[in-house]
Amino acid sequence: MKMSVPATLVAVSLLIIAALLVAGCTTTPQAPGETTLTVFTAASLTGAFTDIGRAYEAQNENVKVDFVFDGSQTLRTQIEQGANVDIFVSASTKHMQALQDGGFMDNSTVAPFLENNLALIVPVDNPAGITGLADLNKSGVKIVIGTKDVPFGDYTRQMLEKLAADPAYGEAYREAVMQNVISEETAVSSVVPKLALGEADAAIVYKSDVTRDDLDKVTRIEIPAQYNVKATYPLGILAESPSKTEAESFIAFVRGPDGSAILTDYGFDPIPA
Repeated sequence: MKMSVPATLVAVSLLIIAALLVAGCTTTPQAPGETTLTVFTAASLTGAFTDIGRAYEAQNENVKVDFVFDGSQTLRTQIEQGANVDIFVSASTKHMQALQDGGFMDNSTVAPFLENNLALIVPVDNPAGITGLADLNKSGVKIVIGTKDVPFGDYTRQMLEKLAADPAYGEAYREAVMQNVISEETAVSSVVPKLALGEADAAIVYKSDVTRDDLDKVTRIEIPAQYNVKATYPLGILAESPSKTEAESFIAFVRGPDGSAILTDYGFDPIPA
């Protein structure tokens, strides 16, 4: 026997209600008092901050730290477009300052907390025979750097400006180096894999980007201090963060003994609070 249209609608409605009740019973609610912090973090800090997040959560069971790792300029753009973020950790004061000027940051919480330097890296087998900066302008050398908008790419260009101003290198050197660039990356985390796969002969990255796990893939060559560029990393809390107390606690942990020890282990130079 066929059901009438109203009867069919009632049956369908009852099935939907039953499904919703089952879903409600199986959904795990957020624990009372639990806080999730969203931390937008420069890609060069991926390893260090992943470890810092685990250590912090181990000491603060009611707090979960969610990281988004990417180039500082990309993270800044996402914040400007309305992303819900509690803390921004930048590899560049320029991108932090832009957010401060735009009213996105709680300016009283923004402070530099870390320094880093550039390094030249080559594949461990070093097929191009590179021993230092003087080899980067040789014909056929394949180089990877960052785009001009990403901090490590901006710092690389500042380094090349210093070299161009030195008669020992000069403008021709800088031009030859840039002609040897085969790839410009938007995140420093994508550079080491390119060298490890033999896609390039050299790259300019942060010294902290060569981890213990990378030592069998790439070799780090120090850049002389007179040409190097010191990167300063600021961090701070977003003006619209709903969890400012917890965010302050996390930042205190990052800048405290435990966080500083992890950052130092990864090759960074913490700035005392």
